[in-house]
Amino acid sequence: MTTKRRSAARVIGAVLATAVTVVLVAWAFAALDVVIAAAVAIALVTALGVTLAASGWDQHSTYEERELARARRRQEKWDRNAAARARDRRKWEAHQARQAGGPDSGA
Repeated sequence: MTTKRRSAARVIGAVLATAVTVVLVAWAFAALDVVIAAAVAIALVTALGVTLAASGWDQHSTYEERELARARRRQEKWDRNAAARARDRRKWEAHQARQAGGPDSGA
């Protein structure tokens, strides 16, 4: 099943579940005592909310996919900063050369 079909099925299911909930709540207020009907309405709306929130529970990326995306971002950042690393490396090497040739070098 494609993503569009899953999304369409999820929307249709949500609309259908909402309609059933509205009908059941209306019936509860028409046929039952107000306090009991309110309890039924709260239970139905809570169940509907949990069902809708959990409908996409398994639609997420895997650990490997997330790690691959992070690795790509790190590589892009590494590539962007290559010039700065090269500049810092040259400065460090110049510093090391000065230290090696200085009077405190111990040689």
